[in-house]
Amino acid sequence: MRALYNLLLVLATPLWMAWMLHRARKRRELPVWRERFGRYDLPDKRGRPRIWLHAVSVGEVLASLPILRELRSLAPDAEVVLSVTTSSGHRTARERAEGLFDHLVYFPLDLPWVVRRALASIQPDALVLMETEIWMNLLAEARRRGSATLVANGRVSDRSFRRSVRFRRFFRAALARLDWALMQTEEDARRIRELGAPNVQVIGNCKFDQAAEGLDADPCEWRRLLGLPEGVPAVVIGSTRGPDEEDLVLEALGRIGLARICAVHAPRHLERVPELYHKALGRLGQVALRSEGGGAAYVILDTYGELSKVYCVADVVVIGGGFGEYGGQNLLQPLAHGKPVLHGPHMSNFAEVASAASVAGATRVCRTAEELASVLEELLRNEGLRAQMGEAASRFVEANLGASRRYAERILSAIRRT
Repeated sequence: MRALYNLLLVLATPLWMAWMLHRARKRRELPVWRERFGRYDLPDKRGRPRIWLHAVSVGEVLASLPILRELRSLAPDAEVVLSVTTSSGHRTARERAEGLFDHLVYFPLDLPWVVRRALASIQPDALVLMETEIWMNLLAEARRRGSATLVANGRVSDRSFRRSVRFRRFFRAALARLDWALMQTEEDARRIRELGAPNVQVIGNCKFDQAAEGLDADPCEWRRLLGLPEGVPAVVIGSTRGPDEEDLVLEALGRIGLARICAVHAPRHLERVPELYHKALGRLGQVALRSEGGGAAYVILDTYGELSKVYCVADVVVIGGGFGEYGGQNLLQPLAHGKPVLHGPHMSNFAEVASAASVAGATRVCRTAEELASVLEELLRNEGLRAQMGEAASRFVEANLGASRRYAERILSAIRRT
């Protein structure tokens, strides 16, 4: 099975490299090919335990932060090599994880000779893959070298499970090299067992701990930084995924009117900012960019790493990813701020969190622009209902804190056993 996997991977590598170049040109940041092919300038371990933690992009890097902090606290002598796949993930790690890793690198291609070179350079005592990033050659070669291999904060969404079941033989062969699959929920654990993971444990969702960060943000200061009008209710829209979701949100805001509210809109991908700017200008009549100081009733957050703090200004939060069929985006950060959250019906990537938050009374589901505008107006009129939903949100997050320390403890115990 591994031979077939490698044949397919070799055939696909030119397509992957072309895709990387295309994305790099869009983001104006060239790929670091040396690191992509496993060539790292890392010192020898010199007797210190070394943990290689891989976080694909922005979301996984942010989710890893509380685990990295716990590792620093529990094992200050351990070295951490943090790898990422995307340039945006690399930037987020540089800006948000400073002091939590010793070395930052790009993830290598999962070709046998490349991962052997990478592992020989990194020399990890433990390889930790965030959120079920399964790479057959990397896991096989890490096990061959005697490294502990773990998935941390693992999840298997509805969509990825349906897709993975079709390739069950590949996943079974890859997961056989995994020492521990440490999963978020019982449903995630059931799914990864069905795909072939031999050792599975439910630890919890470290994103609850990550969501609790940024709660020291000052709403008055952030309203000033964003240039929002004083005394006007604020709606923060987080992580819309595509033009269909942008259109739905802009239509809802247009139905309410910016004379009565102000809005901060953070698209999931900053490449969407120019098009979103022009659409919003045509529909709402006024637009400002956070990078230029804001100063309008509608501000686009076109900066990295600030959304978790910007939620503090919100009276109501709208989370994207679920109005179109994108699987939803993380709603834990605004819930941690004690904000009522509205989202669409397609939340398969966060199904258990979305369901539990709804049962707790912290969220509402809206399917159309008309429904979103109606629920927004209801909440903005009813301060008591906003407070009730906000208190439910805070209680929900507080009840689920602590998974990050458990993950750090399991990673360190795996090292001690190797």
